[in-house]
Amino acid sequence: MKPSVFSLLVSALAGTVAAKPVEAAAIAGADLEPASPMTQHAPKAVLTVLVTGFGNFAQLKNPSWEIAKGLPSCLPALGADKGKTIEIPPVRILVPQEAIPVSYKAVREIVPSFWETYQGHKVDLAIHIGMTAGSVYKIERRGHRNGYKIGDIDEEIPEDEEKGKKGENWIWQGLPDEIQTELDLDDVLKRWQGFGAKNASLQVSEDAGRFLCDFIYYSSLSTLWKRQRPRKVVFLHVPTDSSSQAVRQGQELTLSLIRSMVESETQRAGNAACT
Repeated sequence: MKPSVFSLLVSALAGTVAAKPVEAAAIAGADLEPASPMTQHAPKAVLTVLVTGFGNFAQLKNPSWEIAKGLPSCLPALGADKGKTIEIPPVRILVPQEAIPVSYKAVREIVPSFWETYQGHKVDLAIHIGMTAGSVYKIERRGHRNGYKIGDIDEEIPEDEEKGKKGENWIWQGLPDEIQTELDLDDVLKRWQGFGAKNASLQVSEDAGRFLCDFIYYSSLSTLWKRQRPRKVVFLHVPTDSSSQAVRQGQELTLSLIRSMVESETQRAGNAACT
């Protein structure tokens, strides 16, 4: 397997001083910026994170899309009150122009394109967001291949589930019943909780529910599995509350989750420095 993108990014950042806030305009070409012979600083290597959300379902306004579409185009710098943090590369945030339809067919058609060149960039990490009952924010550890019996927005289930056609031409033929993310979710959770989420319960979940949330997660995981790429993707379940206050909190938690994921992967790659 090719060297991890995080190993390359950390190596590129070796020897730099404290990280600085990165403006969206600077990010656009940062990965191509040559090192200055005067400062001898390493070139900036930008990490790209994709965030998706689902559209409405059964007359319910879906907070996942409200959260995703309002995210900034780059990860903001942390305030000084957050204490020591891991030095990370600048992070570009990509969000699709439209919500993902709550449709098995649409998900199956759309997801592979995320892991090609998307909006002109190679995606390094991804967060798929969807809603769930309750008040807990959950990051899912695994996606499931089978068991999708609940109808989508078009009252359809996956064609292969409906017809029982799971032969050699099945898109997921030969893949495991479950595929796990390769992110260290236990470490990510600790970091996420450490960013001081106010009045929010954050957990790791082992069952994404075998509906569209689980389906899009397995679709991403299986795409990466088949392409022999690191499975650096996670599914985030958020409460169904779509009020402006809840959406703002969801956006703050999504940004802190992105930072937690990047910090965790940077630390795993080694040579991470504290700032």
